[in-house]
Amino acid sequence: MKKIFFSLILISWTVFSTSCGEKKTDPVPQKTPEELAIEDLTGGTSQTWTVSGGGSVQRDGRSETNIYQNFEITFSANNSSKTYQTFNNNSLFAANGNWEFVSGRVDRIRLSGTAPASGQEISFNRTGNDLRLQFNIPVPNARIEAVAGGYVFNLRRRQ
Repeated sequence: MKKIFFSLILISWTVFSTSCGEKKTDPVPQKTPEELAIEDLTGGTSQTWTVSGGGSVQRDGRSETNIYQNFEITFSANNSSKTYQTFNNNSLFAANGNWEFVSGRVDRIRLSGTAPASGQEISFNRTGNDLRLQFNIPVPNARIEAVAGGYVFNLRRRQ
């Protein structure tokens, strides 16, 4: 009887100690470069970037911050779409539309719309709370000549 009792205690202890052990979890999958780039622009789902609070704008090396001092652009993304919305864009950007990566490059985007910056290849670089957008608007006709040039928007993340 003592042997059976001792065996039951030993079996119970073994089952209890193995079932209370640390559970193994699946490793967290690594994010793709595209997923990381989307997070850079959108903060995960939606992020607004602005000139106010320390940003700047240059065109062909000259400051145009005063013209765009209240400019904002919000990048959003979910499983089915990538969208943007702008405010105080002085007709350089469309008010809203879609965005996409250019030719599979995750450091360049293209915005939809009919404004001068629409359809242009825009390189971007995020460092902490700063986002730099750089693009060129060529002179295809007189309508766009007034805004043609090489632009650099140094934006701050809106808190």
